[in-house]
Amino acid sequence: MPGSAGADSGGDVVRWAVFCSVLVPVVLLVYGTSLGGAAGTALGLAVVTAACRVLLRRSERGLRAELRAERHSRS
Repeated sequence: MPGSAGADSGGDVVRWAVFCSVLVPVVLLVYGTSLGGAAGTALGLAVVTAACRVLLRRSERGLRAELRAERHSRS
């Protein structure tokens, strides 16, 4: 089903974003950034990731609704 492949790739995007949200502050700390700066970066990345996840889910729901409406109009 086409919708399920999109949902999987959307989940992959979110997982990579979460991974990067953890990795980037660690790298910043290793290279000498202050703890506060790294924490601020982590918080910012977490907020952006959460917002993108919400928008992605909303988009997926809209796509599923369009597919249902298209199937309904064909029958």
